[in-house]
Amino acid sequence: MTSLKIDTPTAVRQGEELDLIKLNYCIKSQLPDFEEITKVLQFPGGYSNLTYFLKTANREYVLRRPPVGAKDIKGGHDMAREFKILTAIKSTGYEKIPNPIIFTDDETVIGCPFYIMERVQGIILRAKDAPKLMQTVAPAEMRKLSEALCDNLAALHAIDIESTGLVNIGKPEGYIQRQVEGWHKRYLSSKTDEIAAMDTLAAWLKDNLPNEAKPTLIHNDYKYDNVVLNSNNLSEIIAVLDWEMTTVGDPLMDLGTSLSYWAEANDGAFEKTFNLSWVEGNLTRQEFAERYAEKSGRDVSNILYFYVFGLFKNSVVIQQIYSRYKKGLTSDPRFADLIFGVKALSKKGIKSIGSGKMI
Repeated sequence: MTSLKIDTPTAVRQGEELDLIKLNYCIKSQLPDFEEITKVLQFPGGYSNLTYFLKTANREYVLRRPPVGAKDIKGGHDMAREFKILTAIKSTGYEKIPNPIIFTDDETVIGCPFYIMERVQGIILRAKDAPKLMQTVAPAEMRKLSEALCDNLAALHAIDIESTGLVNIGKPEGYIQRQVEGWHKRYLSSKTDEIAAMDTLAAWLKDNLPNEAKPTLIHNDYKYDNVVLNSNNLSEIIAVLDWEMTTVGDPLMDLGTSLSYWAEANDGAFEKTFNLSWVEGNLTRQEFAERYAEKSGRDVSNILYFYVFGLFKNSVVIQQIYSRYKKGLTSDPRFADLIFGVKALSKKGIKSIGSGKMI
């Protein structure tokens, strides 16, 4: 356990620097007592929003901003919305989120809207940590951790969205159909290659729309590298991060997305870059779904549909990032081969439909 390091920021990538003078001036204009930021680093993980480490004399913070070229993606990377959601969730008494501090849409500061929140210090397990985990964490401990992740998802879905007003952050009625159609449109607008499997998945999802369950708060990007763990007790989740895509809708859409990230030992190399859930001891996808059903009381007999939707959605997200790279809006070398990821996930979706189970 102790050999696992707390998530550590590194030097800011070239072209993604922040203007510290403008940043400090902006914050001071809203929060006069805020200490001066003296150090800026960047968290290296993730393909989407850019996340920075800010240090003052006595405190540590995190700044989130959209990626370069994000204006091309309609409806995505909305910092104002994410900040409002964090603020609203905090008011419900759910404590496993960072405390939101400040938001601004003044693009003269760093070139885009951004917000700042308190840093929650702990361990974030990324896919690259898998080899170390296999050497340092017993399978029984990984089992406890994967169970905790599942249980916390059920707890998120139990938050009262009616009395808290969180029901107003989205339009739950017709959510599944809107999501299927919306992600298909996003795919078509960012398409760079002909991939028959993507067209097949879009048609299948539209033709097999399920009845919707009672809506809940849904995170929409719930996986290992979006939770912060207690460095002294890996199975304790102390914060959930990245609420960018949070809304209200059928909770099985959230579960399906999580399962689409949930790589297993027999999955391909690309899928394993999403998550370290393939490390020995973790629940399988089916076990995760069954435990969720037990904890939430929900029927998951149609989980295949939601899993396939998750694969499709992830494929589109990857396609959008790859499209930005192809347009020259980002030069990050990690993005160059992402089209192969779109093909891998869509193929997995086709195989799952054919077999009638999550593959």
